[in-house]
Amino acid sequence: MTVTPKHQPLADLLRPQTLDAVVGQQHLVANGKPLDLMIANQSLHSMVFWGPPGTGKTTLARILSGAMDAKLINLSAVLSGVKDIRAAIVKAEEVLPRSTILFVDEIHRFNKSQQDAFLPHLESGLITLIGATTENPSFALNNALLSRLKVYILKSLNDQDLMLLLENSRKAIDSDFHINEQQSMTLIRAADGDGRKLLGLLEILLDYVSDGVVKDRDIDLVTSGQTRRFDKQGDEFYEQISALHKCVRSSHPDAALYWLVRMLDGGCDPYYLARRVLRMASEDIGNADPRALSLCLDAWQAYERLGYPEGDLVLAQAVVYLASCPKSNAVYSALKQARNDVQQYGSLPVPMHLRNAPTKLMKDVGFGDGYQYDHDVPGGIAFGQTGFPEQMGEKSYYLNTVNGQVQGLEIKIAEKLKFIRSEREAARILKNQTNKRAQ
Repeated sequence: MTVTPKHQPLADLLRPQTLDAVVGQQHLVANGKPLDLMIANQSLHSMVFWGPPGTGKTTLARILSGAMDAKLINLSAVLSGVKDIRAAIVKAEEVLPRSTILFVDEIHRFNKSQQDAFLPHLESGLITLIGATTENPSFALNNALLSRLKVYILKSLNDQDLMLLLENSRKAIDSDFHINEQQSMTLIRAADGDGRKLLGLLEILLDYVSDGVVKDRDIDLVTSGQTRRFDKQGDEFYEQISALHKCVRSSHPDAALYWLVRMLDGGCDPYYLARRVLRMASEDIGNADPRALSLCLDAWQAYERLGYPEGDLVLAQAVVYLASCPKSNAVYSALKQARNDVQQYGSLPVPMHLRNAPTKLMKDVGFGDGYQYDHDVPGGIAFGQTGFPEQMGEKSYYLNTVNGQVQGLEIKIAEKLKFIRSEREAARILKNQTNKRAQ
């Protein structure tokens, strides 16, 4: 069906035709900025626009093609494949020597082979590729394609941008209606930085307005149920969980609580959050406050019993506690060091004195020889007994001096380990001296 202006979405009807009409993205479109200079110099190159939905990626591609007098071919990676790419290449060859811009929306949806299909045509200069993506190009695009594209980052529209867009829309549409500032801000908050979403909400609002005056109940009907932007497995997701974790680590309970609420508000799976919070308790607090791990596990179990929304409170309690208590990554660092040694030394045999000897044969071949039962030793620790394979010598992973300051309970643990390690080293030196005298 052919789309007529009557059925044309407001966002498409009001799409800017020139850079100076673009709302937002002034770091790219203002006088002397990259896209402005590109048009002024008529020097087009392949690029990718990376940014949240509704920030103008498609609009900018159309403006560039018009300003460069290039043929614009549109593809959607959601609906297209290699066959469609080939067809676009044929069209580009047909219009030579006129240049062709191939605009690929949601380019991150193309797999590696589909992305590779662009490479020879970029190299030959047959097409200029403009991709649009909401995903981080570092992960969404393969290196061969990414190396041929300039990445331009688009930002969410701020409240001032959205207010200007709303005002421009009111002037442009053939409808006389009155909306006050508070109602406008409610609409803007619901749009959450997305210009296309704002225009979509406005379009719906116009259907409710009968006498030319927007009423509060009209705004409520349009904006109810609107959620903040949150891509459940995209960049927003990982950026926000990173922010939550880092604010816990930096002992900032207020900021940590903010990011927790942002994720819950956006529809994040609370059980995912519970798992991540439990991990934080071990990675960033550890034995500085062992209660943190138990508290987070209790919070997870409590959420299973309470559900939404009551369970949000126990997650908040856990996050605030983690952010407020002493921090230590000593266990986390020790685990990494131990793993490195396992990789380095390989499958070294267990020392004979540490091996179990449940049978006579095993005892006869020396399993368990020389083992000292620590409970029978004065002080409860056999300092001269090594716990590592002979080829490695003694190692200090946990609460080693390279791990920096210790806090909370680990202060006492560190004092005890310092004494034990010192005694073990003294015992090792004494044993070596004894062996040399015996020789």
